[in-house]
Amino acid sequence: MSASSALQIAYDSDLDLVKISPNAQPPVCKIMNYCKYKFEQIKNQKEARKNQKVVELKEIWLSMTIDIGDLNVKAKQAQKFLAAGNKIKVSIRMRGRQNAHSNLGIEVMNKFFTLIENDAVIEKKPLLEGRNILMILAPKA
Repeated sequence: MSASSALQIAYDSDLDLVKISPNAQPPVCKIMNYCKYKFEQIKNQKEARKNQKVVELKEIWLSMTIDIGDLNVKAKQAQKFLAAGNKIKVSIRMRGRQNAHSNLGIEVMNKFFTLIENDAVIEKKPLLEGRNILMILAPKA
């Protein structure tokens, strides 16, 4: 069909002539209501964004001298974060003489992980970075 006759048909029915593949030989066109088509596309994009899960990085602070009771409280909080689908950044800040005994901080991190290992996977192992020891945990799939 010629472009002028297709344009006339679209004009008569109060619709738009939209080129689907303008580079093809001959060009492929479609008669449709373009405003309604754009509205549907925007609506579908909004729906896709609404269904998208945003993963947050929650942070839990521990200390090298933390007691088992406090460690259990932090573990329960971490399990709530993991159940919501968030990742966790566990960190210990070392002060003064604690810098000389960073291995104790790593032991605290490992003890913390054993409390929540049913719900979490280690994404980044406990690692000394300056005065901090950091570990990142992700929820189990």
